[in-house]
Amino acid sequence: MTATWEPTLAGVLRLPSGRLVRGRGLRRPLPQGPQPAFALYLLGHRPPPVTWESRWLRWPDFWLPSDRGTTADALREAWTRAEAERVEIACAGGHGRTGTALACLAVLDGVPNGEAVAYVREHYAPRAVETPWQRRFVSRFQQ
Repeated sequence: MTATWEPTLAGVLRLPSGRLVRGRGLRRPLPQGPQPAFALYLLGHRPPPVTWESRWLRWPDFWLPSDRGTTADALREAWTRAEAERVEIACAGGHGRTGTALACLAVLDGVPNGEAVAYVREHYAPRAVETPWQRRFVSRFQQ
């Protein structure tokens, strides 16, 4: 078991339960400091290998995940692990797909579906969840 994120680190979202999850864009260099224990990479292509445990979800830029069932399972795993581990969610830019996934984690954490996008925009990034279909995905995401 590893420690969770420091809440003041860049990109770290605090969920209402206190769980901490880092969102980031893979186009930017890996931030200095501790590495994740587990990461979800949301890309249209397989990401390069990393030294920590990771899972890749095929999720094209500006769209929705290719397999919604697998995505829901992976998001539940990330939410569960974030209670005691450093979990990272990342796509290329760190806003659309990452924001959508973080909003789904907020739903798992008890934020109402209709408020999850606003929660992530306020506490993570104002540009999170970029498209209408990503917002709809969050509004329909089920615990």
